[in-house]
Amino acid sequence: MFSNADIGIDLGTANTLVFSKSKGVILNEPSVVAINTETKKIVAVGLEAKSMIGKTPEKIAAIRPLKDGVIADFDITTEMLRHIMKKIGKQLGMSVRKPNVIVCTPSGATSVERRAIQDAVKNSGAKNVHLIEEPVAAAIGADLPVDEPVANVIVDIGGGTTEVAIISYGGVVTSNTIRVGGDKMDEDIIQHVRKTYNLLIGERTAEQIKMEIGYALVDHDEISMEVRGRDLVSGLPKTVTLKSTEIQNSMRESLLKILESIRATLENCPAELSGDIVDRGVILTGGGALLNGMQDWLSKSIIVPVHLASNPLESVVIGTGKSLKFINRLQPMAK
Repeated sequence: MFSNADIGIDLGTANTLVFSKSKGVILNEPSVVAINTETKKIVAVGLEAKSMIGKTPEKIAAIRPLKDGVIADFDITTEMLRHIMKKIGKQLGMSVRKPNVIVCTPSGATSVERRAIQDAVKNSGAKNVHLIEEPVAAAIGADLPVDEPVANVIVDIGGGTTEVAIISYGGVVTSNTIRVGGDKMDEDIIQHVRKTYNLLIGERTAEQIKMEIGYALVDHDEISMEVRGRDLVSGLPKTVTLKSTEIQNSMRESLLKILESIRATLENCPAELSGDIVDRGVILTGGGALLNGMQDWLSKSIIVPVHLASNPLESVVIGTGKSLKFINRLQPMAK
């Protein structure tokens, strides 16, 4: 049914990743498109477009066409996917034929949002498009035995959403999706710096702060970082020193929402599967799983073992690619 040129796509809010059966992960680029607002032509896609955020002249806008894990701008998403297809087509020599594609969707996506993802991928040059739920793909990518009758709990903290799911027999038993992820934490940091220091910083700076001195709600030795931005009073560039404890505090609300979502999912778990969770624990995937102290904090808060997937950033796309092999066996999760 599938050939080596067929691909799996993790169409994420923050990054788009592509997996080829023959070569593994062949593309990992930010889901950003720079567009000329006058001519409506695409200027750059991916890394090049992300480096333009906050630095472009008036007629060029750097846009993220996906929001909260689903498509916010259909036409630009399709164009972005066309660029990606061309890029990987050169790598795989796919100019002759259209590939079959498996693409993942948030488990909380509506049928309209699912259809939009399917249409966008098809319009970009795919032959057949299969959808797989993101938590299932993440579980497959983390090497969990998803088709066995045991509880696999996956917590996927992405850019736009956090998905918590209990998977057994190849399908989702119960799940929760909240529109809180890495982007929301970045936004929390931007707002905190603005309110406390009257300083305006951009998305990329906020992301850097989160990665360097951002902590989950755990005790830690305080560290600091110098940050530059624009003073909202004088309008001039200004440097301030931020402490890890204040950044941790600014993200508190978003982190507690993630914890609440995990608890709610575990509470809905069928009694027969509860024992498995105590033994096997919870697996963390997604970029948010790499936040300092996240694993320790969750482990203490939910009192079950919490494990980090071996490759949290690529778990979903690896799972999407792996599922190319046994899509027939796991039919319930392919829509």
